[in-house]
Amino acid sequence: MIKRIIILAILSFASQAIAQQRPIQSLYMFDPVLVNPAYAGSQVQMSATTIYRNQWVNLEGAPKTVTASVHSSFAKTKMGVGLIFANDQIGIHNDASLYGLYSYKINLSGNSSISFGLQGGFNNLRSDYNKLTLKNLNDPNLAGVLTKFNPNVGTGIVYRRNNFYFSASSPQLIKNKVFDIEDPTGGASLSTQERYYYLLTGTTLRLSENLHLFPSLMARIQDDAPLSFDLNSTFVLYQAIGLGVSYRLNDGLVGLFELQVNQNFHVGYAYDFTTSELNRYSNGTHEIMINYRAKITKSQRGSPCPTYYTYTILEPAKIKKSQQFNLKRPHSKPVKKKK
Repeated sequence: MIKRIIILAILSFASQAIAQQRPIQSLYMFDPVLVNPAYAGSQVQMSATTIYRNQWVNLEGAPKTVTASVHSSFAKTKMGVGLIFANDQIGIHNDASLYGLYSYKINLSGNSSISFGLQGGFNNLRSDYNKLTLKNLNDPNLAGVLTKFNPNVGTGIVYRRNNFYFSASSPQLIKNKVFDIEDPTGGASLSTQERYYYLLTGTTLRLSENLHLFPSLMARIQDDAPLSFDLNSTFVLYQAIGLGVSYRLNDGLVGLFELQVNQNFHVGYAYDFTTSELNRYSNGTHEIMINYRAKITKSQRGSPCPTYYTYTILEPAKIKKSQQFNLKRPHSKPVKKKK
């Protein structure tokens, strides 16, 4: 049993470090700056989001990922700036990153726009081999603490037209070396951060006055790795409650629930059903999201406040009053008593 756990832990790290280096999340559609810097400031007001993912519960050494982002629009919603912090822990390996975001939006004819985004920052990789229990204690490649600082840059683009959007991005363009260790035979073990790309598209379908359907597709393309994609479908009731399901190629199904508590807070939860052989040792994957929004500038206070479900698709200037989030009851006029 111990050998199986060790083997699974090694395979899980290999699948992320070699085949799919970046952590996979299920609630990315509610924090799209994680995959494309062009979304910075797209929600008009300041938006701060934290997502925690506990992958393959009960499996020792399985990935645990925390992301925190904050971004806001400026210059009458034409520009956006933000920050992303992420920490990905898997076994003895830890990847901490910090990136700054910038976007610029150009309004086009026909109720459409295009946004360009840039990001720059670094990843700090740390592997603590002292946590391993080894039979061969004399292996120099599996001892001590190995760290690597890797700066990087990325870019992205987002096109919107009415209720349709398309996004393409490559968050890390530089293929940095992860480690370069000489072996006793004179060779070298070389690993690099591979370049990868995200394609995201979706639309809004109005089924009734209080029911909308949000289908979307996410494709992940990485150098020297198989294609991966998600098919997502979310039903939204009264612009406040969302119930959805996702199919991930060669991985399984994801169920998600979300709630817009009020104009400032939005929460979400996703559960990944493991359909591979790992389901014999793991109880699936949990993911939790908390989002806070607030208008922090004078121009933002004068702009419409879109709901959480429309800000990634519709332009702020095109948002109708019925699509603005408001939990307040209408004030009734006082009834004059007859004398």
